[in-house]
Amino acid sequence: MPARPSNGGSDARKPDLILVGGGLANSLIAWRLAALRPELDFFVIERGSTLGGNHTWSFHDSDIPAAALLDLRPFIFASWPRQGVRFPGHARSFDVPYHAISSERLHEVLSRTLGSRLLLNQDVTALTPAQVTLADQSVIAANCVIDGRGPETDTPLALGFQKFVGLEIETETPHGETVAMIMDATVAQLDGYRFVYTLPFSATRILIEDTYYSDTPELDAATLSERVRAYASAKGWRIQRVVREERGVLPVVLAGDMDAFWQRGDPGVPRAGLRASLFHPTTGYSLPDALAFADSLAALPDLSSVAVRAHVERHARALWTDRAFFRLLNRMLFIAATPAERVHILERFYRLPSALIDRFFAARLTAADKALIMMYMAAKPPLPFFKAVGALGETPAWAFARRAANRNVRPVS
Repeated sequence: MPARPSNGGSDARKPDLILVGGGLANSLIAWRLAALRPELDFFVIERGSTLGGNHTWSFHDSDIPAAALLDLRPFIFASWPRQGVRFPGHARSFDVPYHAISSERLHEVLSRTLGSRLLLNQDVTALTPAQVTLADQSVIAANCVIDGRGPETDTPLALGFQKFVGLEIETETPHGETVAMIMDATVAQLDGYRFVYTLPFSATRILIEDTYYSDTPELDAATLSERVRAYASAKGWRIQRVVREERGVLPVVLAGDMDAFWQRGDPGVPRAGLRASLFHPTTGYSLPDALAFADSLAALPDLSSVAVRAHVERHARALWTDRAFFRLLNRMLFIAATPAERVHILERFYRLPSALIDRFFAARLTAADKALIMMYMAAKPPLPFFKAVGALGETPAWAFARRAANRNVRPVS
């Protein structure tokens, strides 16, 4: 492990920037700063032994600009020219490339790039806009400190949850899958809306994730792991070995108070990634937002904590305003709909034009797109009219109450 920077002595030079947390958002910030601002002195401090934890981040080709896709190539370890969805009454494929970045590849590439600027196995116990305190009580001062340690548990946002357990397996014989199956909802509907997500990495290696749009964040990893194995068995895939397991609980935003959100946490400290609400409100995809923010940060002439905090808050608030429609759709899914109705809502959504679906994932819906989505849902509504209308308002307290009421709805069996 590289030596920690020392601030001992009055003449010691403070680093320009400290990135606390080595998740996706801070990793991409470090990568862009290293490439675009080589004059900067910065460090990434991560409590674990590697960057990125144990995750797979995926994105659609249309989610990011073409030039950015070229820049991301070193991190991409798998791509597919097509993707598909399956529902009880509808199956469809899309000729849109799909890509995946693994935490293993992220660490491999960035650790070479950052060298001694990467500090692993270091737990930050306190931070301010000007310094971080480590577990051994040593203090490192900096001109800017960015907190990218994931979402806070105490938040003024009303949330649903996308939760999953995934097993990357090696099959005894070729599994036969060739496309990224981003949603197979032909499975039994449990705990809200359930689907299985599969990414084939080779003829005999495939990632299978059992995924839920649920009212609760509780995750029974053992049960979901068994459901993954049952899915593989139903497909006729005999598991030779489990390569790795990953799990996660992603926020799905229904409503919130942005003023209260930015008043919480460490005063004046800039944030990044999920901690700054920078993710797609419906899908939970965070890579496009993380990349866009990293590029915007690298272009800032002033990288003091004051300037960066103002920038990220302004950036996040603008996205919050721009993405109000997605939160409306989330409320229709989590509040107006019962758990049994959710699969029908998603099935209808995937009958919409392919280009519109691309823009949905990229969070770039036009006014015409939004009108078409609402008209299409109203043409044969899976939701009672008055329940759908009731989801239009965005009052955090109301959304919290309605979400809590939904938790008492018996899961579909």
